Amino acid sequence: MRKILVTNALPYANGPIHMGHLLGYIQADIWVRAMRAMGHDVTYVCADDAHGTAIMLRAEANGISPEEQIANVQKEHIRDFDGFGVHFDHYDSTHSDSNKARSTDIYIKNRESGNIAVRPVTQLFDPEKGMFLSDRFIKGTCPKCKAEDQYGDSCEVCGTTYNATELLNPRSTLSGATPVEKSSDHYFFKLPNFAEYLQKWTRDEGRLPVSIANKLDEWFEAGLADWDISRDAPYFGFEIPDAPNKYFYVWVDAPIGYMSSFENYIKAKRPDLNFDDFWKKDSQNDVYHFIGKDIVYFHALFWPAMLDGANYRTPTGLFVNGFLTVNGQKMSKSRGTFIKAETYLEHLNPEYLRYYFASKLSDKVEDSDLNLDDFIQKVNSDLVGKVVNIASRCAKFINSSFNNTLSATCAESELVQSFIDAGDSIAKAYEAREFSMAIREIMALADRANQYIDEKKPWALAKQDGQEQQVLDVCSVGINLFRQLAVYLAPVLPTLAEQVQSFLKLESFNFESRKQILVSHEIAQFQPLMQRVDPKAVAAMVDASKESLGTPAPEATKAAKKDKAAEKKAAPVPAVGEAEIIGIEDFLKVDLRVAQVVEAGIVEGSDKLLQLTLDVGEAEPRNVFSGIRSQYAPEDLKGKLVVMVANLAPRKMRFGISNGMVLAAGNGEGIFIISPDSGAKPGDKVS
Repeated sequence: MRKILVTNALPYANGPIHMGHLLGYIQADIWVRAMRAMGHDVTYVCADDAHGTAIMLRAEANGISPEEQIANVQKEHIRDFDGFGVHFDHYDSTHSDSNKARSTDIYIKNRESGNIAVRPVTQLFDPEKGMFLSDRFIKGTCPKCKAEDQYGDSCEVCGTTYNATELLNPRSTLSGATPVEKSSDHYFFKLPNFAEYLQKWTRDEGRLPVSIANKLDEWFEAGLADWDISRDAPYFGFEIPDAPNKYFYVWVDAPIGYMSSFENYIKAKRPDLNFDDFWKKDSQNDVYHFIGKDIVYFHALFWPAMLDGANYRTPTGLFVNGFLTVNGQKMSKSRGTFIKAETYLEHLNPEYLRYYFASKLSDKVEDSDLNLDDFIQKVNSDLVGKVVNIASRCAKFINSSFNNTLSATCAESELVQSFIDAGDSIAKAYEAREFSMAIREIMALADRANQYIDEKKPWALAKQDGQEQQVLDVCSVGINLFRQLAVYLAPVLPTLAEQVQSFLKLESFNFESRKQILVSHEIAQFQPLMQRVDPKAVAAMVDASKESLGTPAPEATKAAKKDKAAEKKAAPVPAVGEAEIIGIEDFLKVDLRVAQVVEAGIVEGSDKLLQLTLDVGEAEPRNVFSGIRSQYAPEDLKGKLVVMVANLAPRKMRFGISNGMVLAAGNGEGIFIISPDSGAKPGDKVS
């Protein structure tokens, strides 16, 4: 038996849980339940990420204290997680005494080890709000292309990156005031001190997905930089020891919340567990973090470095999930596909979504798509048409004609045994987080069970004299096969599993229990276990999402959580007649070419850029960074023809060299790639 601590990425206490969030939480919950079903001792904790400027401003806008703000949101988060069967052993908040003490401890140990530096930083300051402004709270005119209404770190029109102090006509989005430059001492974590350690750590077998480790190599090649871990007052968070009016940046104490949540769980419910057994340097127990790919660099660089610098153990592994699209596109408020957990629960059974996600998830870092038509078809076909149908077809005979009792012998012991034996490979698939593989195996078994019943036709046998025993034998085998399927699906469908366990009157429903074949066993009266997905309910959910999410949020809320990988609104494009007039001679200088996307990938550290490898009909492909991530997933672009500016001077960005520009159109609601008609080929000149 292994002792395992599992955590999920901490949801930010600034808004509701939605479908994109649930992908990672459901994945973790399924894995926890599966590992427990195999007999392991698993502790599962999480917490609300409760600090930061965004929380402070949201509370201010709501006319309440930050403490009230995070308490209200935490209740909503717990409600939504419970609704989807995501059951943490303990759900905490990073705004706790334990987290403050643990954060102070880790900071002081790193300071004493020489891993903290202090130096002045010049930033833009809002004189009306009396606070320094992060990039997401500054807008102005791009210093390169002169596009207006751009944020303080980069231009969404031309892609240029810059310092906020370089913006033309800057303004605070919080007050509208013109910010001024002001210097302040900042505290830095010396990440370069750990460069050699982290390079080895990220390559330890099983620690990270290989694709993630490969991506992190880019950070090492560019050279790790000191990490600014302080923020000036006013700020909602923990004050840095011996540094009045200086606060820990939210990403310092957020992951430490994994430790403090576990610590608080021990104090409240599990005194038999020992904190050091999981977090001391040489601990042999396992610690796993389930996270989204947008926060990998915090968890794979800063977090293990902080832990190692303070002489704590580091995670056994990071399990990373991709993003969620709906109907093949980024979740959209206007289309009603930006669906809150609360809205889903008002219309549909949460186990539908758990099953659909499980059928899509693997151990690879891939984006998942919630196709609503496929969702309806898969749930109705697999769960209702295949699995539940087995019990429905067999139980009615056992209940009505055989005193609710199964046959004294198993008429198809080899068939039932093959279902039992299949549990070994299904368990391995669950442990490897190959949920889609497990689901395929389970559904293949369901097909075999239905085929058996179809061949034996107990409904026809029941009409023949003297066939009572055969009817009982066939239906008893069917119930045994159904029991195996329900055991295997229990990590995915815990509510259904509880109903089946009650129906079959079984004390245990873990993986080991499946090995006992049910003979002469009494069952309860069968009750319907699951209804078909009603397409009208799905449509109503989409409509309700349009209504509940269509109202624009305050400016501070829309811009909040940029460093949590939230997405920013696309910059408006000047209307025809408002743009600067140029002559034909200027236009003719632009070399427009057809290009084909060979590869596309996420740019770690950016919430809007995609990295494209383009075939332009030249000897070598071009590398181009394009700010189209808000509209396109990488897999949607591979093989797509685009139009690019081929003679644009190469631009050095912090992610690499961009050698060209992909043309796209924008209307303030989205960004849309310009594509040539079919028949065009890479290298063709556009005129």
